[in-house]
Amino acid sequence: MEANVASNRDCKLWALLHQTCDAMVRARENELRQNGISSTQAAVLFVVKAVTVPATPAEISRWLFREPHTVSGLLNRMEKQGLVRKVKDLERKNMIRIVITEKGEQAYQWARGMKSTQKILSCLSPEEHDSLRTYLKALRNKALEEIGVGYQLPFP
Repeated sequence: MEANVASNRDCKLWALLHQTCDAMVRARENELRQNGISSTQAAVLFVVKAVTVPATPAEISRWLFREPHTVSGLLNRMEKQGLVRKVKDLERKNMIRIVITEKGEQAYQWARGMKSTQKILSCLSPEEHDSLRTYLKALRNKALEEIGVGYQLPFP
């Protein structure tokens, strides 16, 4: 019986976490749509700026937990929009690096504003904000362990 109570409690917490994430993503999508990009495109721009190694499609796939073919299609669309460029790696001819264009840099700077996210998170005190960060990191790290991811993410 006790395992059933814990399972129900975890299910409710999972539902709350999922609803919160979905609502925040929708608010963020509405905000980003004003600048003509999606939250996934913004995430690609953030990854390209954050990684310490050359940003390759494979590296972006790892950071975003997306299949390589999905990221490839996304990068093709972003290149058509003028947000990124694919550049052949000078050291490894068979490798492609992703470079942010001037238009992509402007979109990145605009996306960094995160007004909707800031407005939503403003309901938390600084202490609650820090506690939430601690809890989310613990959950993220345990989830990464569960799926066998052994690398450090570029974001805190």
